[in-house]
Amino acid sequence: MTGSGPLAEVLLGFGGNLGDPEATIRRALVRLGERGVAIRRVSGFYRTPPWGPVPQPDFVNACAAGDTRLAPRDLLALAKSLEGELGRVPGERWGPRAIDIDILDYAGQELDEPGLALPHPRLTERAFVLAPLAEIAPDRIVAGRSIRDWAERIDRTGIVRLD
Repeated sequence: MTGSGPLAEVLLGFGGNLGDPEATIRRALVRLGERGVAIRRVSGFYRTPPWGPVPQPDFVNACAAGDTRLAPRDLLALAKSLEGELGRVPGERWGPRAIDIDILDYAGQELDEPGLALPHPRLTERAFVLAPLAEIAPDRIVAGRSIRDWAERIDRTGIVRLD
């Protein structure tokens, strides 16, 4: 899958807690590169407590920055397709999963459509996103503040860098 639109810098978030999450995230990064997203930077991997009310194992999370000509909806379709290819099956909201791929930011665009909001609406609330994102895009402005500033304001209890 390749796009024909203008080149856009995107920030992506990855997480999983079933199987071998680090290996699954690495496969996702490779497949994104094969399908129209040139990955330029990847954060370290983090062990993070689960988000939400479902008892489950800790997650492994990471973030990546890349460039794409895919439109936001096409990038979302690619992310969802890759999730399925990599073993994600429909399940309980906030439940365990093999992989989750989120578009965190798309060239600074603001968008609020059914099924796609940019920047990601809970990006600034989630330490499991902000910790790795601050490594690769600390000066990126999202919701009026730099990622670094958001990351410094959030409780990182239980967030452990793995590599």
